[in-house]
Order: sequence, then structure tokens, then C-alpha cells
Amino acid sequence: MVVWLCGAGHGMAQSKLNVLCGVDEAWCVTMQKAFESKMGVEISVVRKSTGEILDQIRAERAHPTIDVWWGGTGDTHLQASSEGLLEEYHPANPNDLLPWAQNFYAMSGSRSAGIYAGALGFAYNTELLAEAGLPAPTCWKDLAKDIYRGHIQSGNPNSSGTAFTLLATLVQLFGEDEAFSFMAKLDRNVVAYTKAGSAPVKAAARGDVLIGISFMHDAVTQKIEGFPLAIVAPCEGTGYEIGAASIIKGAANLALARAFVDYALSPEGQATGFSAGQNQVPSNAKASLPLTAPDISMIKMVDYDFATFGLPEERSRLLARFDNEIHPTQ
Repeated sequence: MVVWLCGAGHGMAQSKLNVLCGVDEAWCVTMQKAFESKMGVEISVVRKSTGEILDQIRAERAHPTIDVWWGGTGDTHLQASSEGLLEEYHPANPNDLLPWAQNFYAMSGSRSAGIYAGALGFAYNTELLAEAGLPAPTCWKDLAKDIYRGHIQSGNPNSSGTAFTLLATLVQLFGEDEAFSFMAKLDRNVVAYTKAGSAPVKAAARGDVLIGISFMHDAVTQKIEGFPLAIVAPCEGTGYEIGAASIIKGAANLALARAFVDYALSPEGQATGFSAGQNQVPSNAKASLPLTAPDISMIKMVDYDFATFGLPEERSRLLARFDNEIHPTQ
């Protein structure tokens, strides 16, 4: 890969790569600096929520301004692939990827690569819980109890990939009708639906709300920083994300885009996540696993159906039902 990176960098200094980033802002910045230093080029990296990225790529289909979509939940990348929005891509070292990443790549039709994995859950502020004299929630269905009225934040699945993973997870756990019945009860306890999926757990860390629903690695990051959070893997089981990287169909800087994704999949590139305080599980078998990353093998998981929930029609149908029955506000 080093040979490829050096070769790709030659003669590219005047070609600016445009990246939309779906991970935490700190990782976006760290990755940008690392790649710029590695390649000797200047690139543009803009952070947006996953749903916003998909909307922009769709809107710019005829005249794309973005070269790479890096990060964000994999089902949205699969949806973009099925809509013909992504360029075919072949990893520099495919055998270095863990089996779940290889499966995801095959599922995408060789158009999207898995770069990390993370389990969904929630976290509560232990100090606020003690002050309120409330029992600690341990299950998804606990969150629908009246005692947590006005104490919860969750993402809006229209903009947040995290929140769409929650929606798809509940449907797979409980069945669609029961899942929507549960979400209607949960809605009475939700004080706000946020645009970004990590925002709820950050609000819980600050003490703005008692409980935040997010990926568990986002909660770990906040806890490491000293915030009083308890992190919960729900008793019924939970879903997970495969965060992905994709090259946009019609990318103006195709060679440099391929170099960026190769770097994102390399041990060096994946180490930028831990450097930025992130705790996802990297997809490269040769990358070091952050010691503070949640142990996915110890968490009860659903057999998440990426193929079904990555379909445009299924995503659109579920979002329409969510909007009609739950009426989220931001």
C-alpha cells in the first residue's frame, strides 16, 4: 500500500480531494491531518450526519462535488450503492480485512468497504439517576416506562444513521408492528430527536438529559473523558453498525480517492480513530484494537440484516412510517 500511496500522490498536489465525513468531528480532523501529511496534499473534509450525506450525494448525482464518503452507517452506503451512486473500488490488501468487513464489501457489489464496527446501546448519567432516585434501566423496554418521562434523547432516523440503526434493530428484535408500538411509548419519554447520532450520549454526559441512545463506543469516549456515564448493552439484544467508506460515482479525483480509502483501511489509517479518542472496532486484522473498545463478542446481538435495511425502498418505507406515527422533532 505504501508503494501505491506514493505513486498515487505523485503529480496530485494540485488536485484537491473533497471528503464528506460521517464519524465524530475529532476523528474527521485527525484523519484529514494524517492523510495530508502522508500524501503531501491538501484535502477538504466536511463533517455531516449520514442521512445528510446521502441526500447531498443524491442531489448532486449529475454533477458530483464530493469524491469520498468516509464513515457513517453501512446500510446507507449500501443504499447508495443500489442507487448507482458509488464507484467500484478494490482494496489494496483485501485479505487483511476481518470476515465481517469482507462480507460487507461483497454485499455492496465491490462499491463500499467496511472500516469499523460498533454496537448500539444507551448510557445514563449516574449522578442524575441518583438525584432523581430512579432505577437503572437495563433493557430497551425499560426506556418506555413512565418514570423516564422527559429524560431521554435519541437521534432522528431521517438524518442520523445511528437512529436508523436503532429503528432497524427494534424491527428485527420485536417485529415491525410491536417495534412501532414500543417507539410510540418511547416517544412520550423523548425530550428531543437530534440530527447527529452521537449527540444524545454527549447530552447525557453533560447532564443535559438523563439517558442518551447512541452507539456504545460514543459513550465510552465520553466516559474516558471523565463524565459520569454508565453504558448499557440492552438485555433483549441489540444491533450494530459497520461504518463504511465509499468513492462517489463520477468523482473528479478518482486516483486520490482510491488512495484515501486504501489509507482508511490500513492499520495506520485506522489508528487515527484511537488517536482521536474513538473506540470503534477496526476492520483491518492487523490494526490494534483500542483497549477501551466495547467487547462485541460479549454483547447479545441481533443477526443484523444489512441487505434488507440497505434497500432504498425499505429505508424509505420505514422512515415514512416513523414520520407518520412518531412525528419526530429536532
